[in-house]
Amino acid sequence: HLELVESGGGLVLPGRSLRLSCAASGLSLDYYAIGWNRQAPGKEPEGVSCISINNNSTYYGDSVKGRFTTSTDNAKNTVYLQMNSLKPEDTAVYYCAAYVACTVYRNTYYYGGAPNYWGQGTQVTVSS
Repeated sequence: HLELVESGGGLVLPGRSLRLSCAASGLSLDYYAIGWNRQAPGKEPEGVSCISINNNSTYYGDSVKGRFTTSTDNAKNTVYLQMNSLKPEDTAVYYCAAYVACTVYRNTYYYGGAPNYWGQGTQVTVSS
């Protein structure tokens, strides 16, 4: 049974940090790229980050470069998204998703459409 489960969302003050986790079961991080996407109310989905262990590559969306970092713990089959210097415009539901490959253009990650698999999402709210 393949499943992606996000956790770690919540309410945080602007400028603070938050770490999201995506626990994968039923699939190997060696064969799938794991992307973090987000969607705010009334907006289109946006690509946040994507990591491919197979290609030893990590990519980020323009709006989070320099602030967010994604990493993996292969022993736990888990992907993390460390979010620093959070802004109110980072408020959204964050989803992790499994893809055959990251959708990348000029070294920037973009939401590439419906993924092969995705989790239920976790809400991140940045507000004072």
